Amino acid sequence: MPASIYDQHLDRNAANHCALTPLVYLQRAAEVYPDRLSVVQGLGPDAQRWTWRQTYERSRRLASALQGLGIVKNDTVAVMLPNTPAMVEAHFGIPMAGAVLNALNTRLDAGTIAFMLDHSESKVLVLDPEYAAVIRKALALRKADTPLTLIETRDVPPGMTADRLGGIDYEDFLAGGDPQFEWPLPADEWDAISLNYTSGTTGDPKGVVYHHRGAALNAVANILEWDMPKHAVYLWTLPMFHANGWCFPWTLAARAAVNVCLRKVDPQTIFDLMREHRVSHFCGAPLVQSMLANAPAEMKTGLPTGIKAMVAGAPPPAAVIEAMEKIGFELTHVYGLTETYGPVTACAKQEAWNALGADERARLNARQGVRNHLQHAVQVLDPDTLQPVPADGETIGEVMMRGNLAMKGYLKNAKSTADAFAGGWFHSGDLAVQFPDGYIKIRDRSKDIIISGGENISSIEVEDVLYLHPAVLAAAVVARPDPKWGESPCAFVELKPGAQASEAEIIGHCRKHLAGFKVPRSVVFGELPKTSTGKLQKFELRKRLASQAAIDV
Repeated sequence: MPASIYDQHLDRNAANHCALTPLVYLQRAAEVYPDRLSVVQGLGPDAQRWTWRQTYERSRRLASALQGLGIVKNDTVAVMLPNTPAMVEAHFGIPMAGAVLNALNTRLDAGTIAFMLDHSESKVLVLDPEYAAVIRKALALRKADTPLTLIETRDVPPGMTADRLGGIDYEDFLAGGDPQFEWPLPADEWDAISLNYTSGTTGDPKGVVYHHRGAALNAVANILEWDMPKHAVYLWTLPMFHANGWCFPWTLAARAAVNVCLRKVDPQTIFDLMREHRVSHFCGAPLVQSMLANAPAEMKTGLPTGIKAMVAGAPPPAAVIEAMEKIGFELTHVYGLTETYGPVTACAKQEAWNALGADERARLNARQGVRNHLQHAVQVLDPDTLQPVPADGETIGEVMMRGNLAMKGYLKNAKSTADAFAGGWFHSGDLAVQFPDGYIKIRDRSKDIIISGGENISSIEVEDVLYLHPAVLAAAVVARPDPKWGESPCAFVELKPGAQASEAEIIGHCRKHLAGFKVPRSVVFGELPKTSTGKLQKFELRKRLASQAAIDV
């Protein structure tokens, strides 16, 4: 067959094609808005500030200095940093050196950190003094004998004495780099830009590899889903180590926005930062949103109007969404996984919803929604046939995705990668229904479905009801072995400060809203275990039940 006229003399070349990468967003911000604020840390007269020119120069210095250490393309550079200016710089300077950023979860134990450093073959570790003790233990537990260069920041939190491991001082390291370093574009947009480890609750953590193309596209998708304006002011309540902060370090550079740094989630500090820096946007897990919604009223006075909040993680209860609306936050519900660069769906709001009551509007907004602008497809499929389930809001299938916002795969784990992409779809492991309007709603993780007397019970459905109780701050429902039904729901409940409720009261509340077989048969009160991003750790609750079962025997 003769070549098409559109295939003749129309080749790619340096003038009409280059690799997509989010690194150019920083370059443009520094060129177009060099003197605008890029990063701020702290409150009052002691707050530290940097401009986009300075952030670009510091990132180039970091890249230059890393290459001076011998770092080359596809070397892994790990960081153990909170949401500080150095973490913002790491998202640009490390890939500018051609290296791959491995942002470590700052709440992990030493053994897990040691595994990640070895598995990723990290050659450099940039760390904050706050984590020196756990890193010291992790280094002693490493099995690999490859050298690891330590670089230590000076950013010591108030009330803490710096604990140094004898590494290179971060500021001295940057001073030795070139602020005009000519960093190259990636040769291929499929080149790795970052590595993010999953939680590893059922085995060793898996290393999720991102490419430049996906990072660049999801950074833009964040802008589109939020209609984020230029020079927005974004508060870092979401850890940047979590799926690279859902790609928001790169998003904020694309908008020449302001990074308001935050070391630790604390309601008083959050509200103070919102007031002083006139915050316009922030992200967080449902538990973080609930914490803010339930804070004392005096904390929330004088806030900027129309703060936009993005919530993901476990599906947010409708009660949390309604509470956020009452304090003036405009909540956008998104959904995704580490394997999808963070959010790949958003609950796109329809104008007709404005005429609905608060309860119904919150119910609709609690859905995971529809695919974002730059993901090719997100569907609820039968996991066996890979065919769409009926869009009836009842039939459960598995959420699957395909397109530009799926990871490259799992590092050094061919089988898990093949399983995740079986049939040409990324298998999320999340069970959901699809409604006639195309919106999806998560019913549960496949491992979290409770099967009682042959009936499937969605733990999320029960949790939504628990959150409607005025005394409940946080709730999680897991399966408890039941001699008659096989499994029955057990509710773990954390009450709001000063609130009281009995087991009988909680169970009675659930009976008003749920079919009898879905009602928890037992309630356990106390603080719930959470990840650093605010997700409830159900595997820990299952361990508690297993331990109690052993005692009962």
